[in-house]
Amino acid sequence: MSTPVLRRVIRRETHSPRTVAMFVAVILLILALAYIGLEIVLSLAAQPALLLGPAAAGGWLVGLPTAQPAGLVIAGSVVLALIGVILIWLAVTPGRLSRHTLDAGDRAVVVDNGVIASALAQHLSDETGLAREDITVGVGHRSVDVSVRPGAGVPLDKNEVQAAAEAELQTYRLTRNVRTRVRIERPSEKEDEL
Repeated sequence: MSTPVLRRVIRRETHSPRTVAMFVAVILLILALAYIGLEIVLSLAAQPALLLGPAAAGGWLVGLPTAQPAGLVIAGSVVLALIGVILIWLAVTPGRLSRHTLDAGDRAVVVDNGVIASALAQHLSDETGLAREDITVGVGHRSVDVSVRPGAGVPLDKNEVQAAAEAELQTYRLTRNVRTRVRIERPSEKEDEL
């Protein structure tokens, strides 16, 4: 993965563009501007406003701090500030797809997190002797969560399962290190009675 072209391809395959967020923001902005333009045209044509004419809207905006309760103005300001922070955050941070890259020398290999989870769960099933449906694996960008549900009376050591999971993940040669968490779920007393 040394060439700039491969790095760009990998980035495009592992990061999502913010197209949907941008599309929603642009559509909302276009609708707001279209409404404002329509109100201005209606005002210039001496027609009644749909909701609020430009002069009335300007007067309301100027008188807002004194006409409304201070708590309401502050709450509205906080909501608008939060919306602004969210839009800035969406604009600055890259979106991440649920994929990992593998170290494959001079080739670009991108694997879906579901494939990694399924392969790891099957390996742990083979290692522990448990049924595949008793092992649940979730793969995130920085962590792998393994939940194992052994049957009643089946001894299972958490450290052994964690070591087996980490060893298997090492064979996948993920380019980003992931943290492995293992949880052993013991059957409840009600399940023992059944």
